[in-house]
Parts: sequence; structure tokens; C-alpha cells
Amino acid sequence: MTILERLRAARVVPVVRTPTAALAATAVGWLADAGLTVFEITLTIPDAPALIRELAADPALLIGAGTVPDRAAAEACLAAGARFIVSPWVDASLAAPCAAAGAAFLPGALTPTEVRAALAAGADAVKIFPASSVGGATHVAALRSVFPGVAFCPTGGIGVADVAAYLAAGAAFVGMGGALVDAKRIAAGDRAAIQAAARAVLGG
Repeated sequence: MTILERLRAARVVPVVRTPTAALAATAVGWLADAGLTVFEITLTIPDAPALIRELAADPALLIGAGTVPDRAAAEACLAAGARFIVSPWVDASLAAPCAAAGAAFLPGALTPTEVRAALAAGADAVKIFPASSVGGATHVAALRSVFPGVAFCPTGGIGVADVAAYLAAGAAFVGMGGALVDAKRIAAGDRAAIQAAARAVLGG
């Protein structure tokens, strides 16, 4: 199964954005125990490449890097074992290191012009961000009408109850923080709430 196929099969990719690496590792552990296996580790987490390296050592997990600002950061994450690179914008310089590493490249876009730029830059899938503030699932459906063959990953403000609508609108998969990676609940040790959200997005 290719990386893109694994992302599609996952349907929901937790976007792990926490104040510390320890909280992020706890979140991934709890969510993995609940059945999720694909995770985006954002570079806003302190020392994120080290965390990526630690998590990527588990062959059961597919680990990617998010909020990747430039080529140097992408290369550091790929060297640590990231299998997909997500950026909030289009930066064509990230495509070559992803291709060389056999990793997927997911630049961010919002408008048709930006989606076209992302494809021209070598995107394997296009992140639609911020999805919820520009029309949500209806925006994704509108983009799909113009780009029927593109794998879209909407993210930003997507809740557990929204997943079905985004997938029905044509999203290949969605990125979700929110209830799945609630830093306050993780810090409070509320494993039950985090895993309940995970079971909800998994359909059970």
C-alpha cells in the first residue's frame, strides 16, 4: 500500500499540536491504543524531529510532519523517519526531498489558483486549510468539481461530527486536532475522553 493509499484508508489523520513533546507522545499512545495508526506531528512541538524519530521506530505507525516551514525542516523530518510532509502553504522546494525519500508531499492551499500551484509544485495530495472558516465541506465539494482527480485533505476546525460530511463532499481524508488532541485533557490524564473521540471517528 502506498503512503497516499494508507492516508486514504485512515480517513482521519490526527494533527498533533501540543505545548510539549511529552504530551504529544501521550496523545499518540492513547490514540494508537484506540486504533489510529497515522499521525501528523507538527513542528510547533518543541524538538519535533526527535519525537518523529521515536514514533517512526514503531512499524505499526505512519508518521508525518506538519507545519513544515522550509526545505531544511523537511529534510530534518524526513531524516528522522517522516513519511509525509505537510505545509500550510505551497513551497515547491519541499517536493524534491520528499520525492528522494519516497515520502508524500502535501502542501496547503485554499483557492483554485493555489490548488493549481500545489499540483504544479508536485503535490501528492493537497491540504485545504483553513477548511472550516471558508465554507467547510461545501468548499471542498466546490474544489472537487474543478479538480475531480485530486486528493484533498481538509484541516482546520474539523470536529468529530464533521468527518462524514467532508468525506461525502469528496475529501480523500481529513486532518483533525480538536477533540482528538486536546492538550488540556491530555495534561489532565483524561485518556477516556481522548479515546472516546478516537472511537467516534473510527465509526465505533
